[in-house]
Amino acid sequence: MASSVLVLSMAALVMILLCSATATASNASPANKTQHNNFSLDNFGARGDGKHDDTQALSKAWNAACSSSRPAVLLVPKSKSYLLNSITLSGPCKSSVIFMVKGTLVAPPSRSAWSEDSRSHWIMIQGVSGLTVTGGGTVNGNGDDWWKNSCKTNKVLPCTMAPTAFTFHCCDSLKVENLKIVNSQQIHMSVEDCNDVQLARLSITVPGTSPNTDGIHITRSKDVQVRDCIIKTGDDCMSIEDGTHNLHVTKVVCGPGHGISIGSLGDDNSRAEVSGILIDSVQLYGTTNGARTKTWQGGSGYAKDITFQNIIMDNVQNPIIIDQNYCDSTTPCKKQQSAVEVSNVVFKNIRGTTISKDAIKLSCSNDDSCSNIVLENIDLKMEGGKGETQSTCQYAKWRKAGTVIPQPCETKN
Repeated sequence: MASSVLVLSMAALVMILLCSATATASNASPANKTQHNNFSLDNFGARGDGKHDDTQALSKAWNAACSSSRPAVLLVPKSKSYLLNSITLSGPCKSSVIFMVKGTLVAPPSRSAWSEDSRSHWIMIQGVSGLTVTGGGTVNGNGDDWWKNSCKTNKVLPCTMAPTAFTFHCCDSLKVENLKIVNSQQIHMSVEDCNDVQLARLSITVPGTSPNTDGIHITRSKDVQVRDCIIKTGDDCMSIEDGTHNLHVTKVVCGPGHGISIGSLGDDNSRAEVSGILIDSVQLYGTTNGARTKTWQGGSGYAKDITFQNIIMDNVQNPIIIDQNYCDSTTPCKKQQSAVEVSNVVFKNIRGTTISKDAIKLSCSNDDSCSNIVLENIDLKMEGGKGETQSTCQYAKWRKAGTVIPQPCETKN
């Protein structure tokens, strides 16, 4: 047992040192920023036919670009498809790198191509400062075989890990823009332990029936901006989890999917901290949830200073929901005394249609109830005019501003 603890401690120390190295790596650029060293996959032995394994070619090209003393461009050429197995591209780099994806990066179509120790991610970039990923190309996770064998699809099957398509870990001053990410095995893009992040003009597409295929997942990261994205998934369009602070999301179109979610937070009695979240000018179409905050019983910490505003909803289930009794388990969750505290949450200027009668649900904890919930200028009606919407509340401390339809908290559970 002592040796296991020592190994885990050493692993944690390595990750801390990696993030520290990223933060302190030199970001100095030459006086002439227009001069770049160019590194094309084709010059490092890549075939680009979508059949032969080009993983080593990408690894070699990355190493060359990352060690360049001048700003570097790593090119995935247009009109070609590069088959990649699980790969990690690590920094710190000597100068800034532009990962220019003009062609297609494609994952193996069969689960058998993945070893047990490579199933957590497909493409991971870690420990890099000043990275830009762009180019207008495609990242294709080839996830069909994974979805068919998911326990969410077939409950007889055991639940197993599936790869995240694109993971950014310990990256500072990160830009990811103008990419198409399709058919991920599980999460499409995960931003973890990063600072100063800009995600823009991303198109994320997967069938609405594909399980656990979150669009953008953000955790343990701060100062993140997401804008002008179109996300169609089988799970949350965006999932915002523990350690996320100062996140601004604007002009995102979501659907199908499970909406935009804060959480889930506090699972396995863990502590979670989320603050400074702004979701603005978002459109949701046919999603199973709209603006949602979800926390498990037994957790601790906080989710605070959260604003959902200027949102249009069309044919959405559960448009506004706070759930401090969230349970995503094969067995019923037992009642526990603690909860992640939810406070200072604003729902403002939200309008549209819903297919569920309960347009507003505030299901809060009896022990750490959600407080200072503001409902302002809301107009949510039944799709097709089929009856009147209503709201339900449980242990919620809320206030209303302007006109709110349905009338808040008519029903108390």
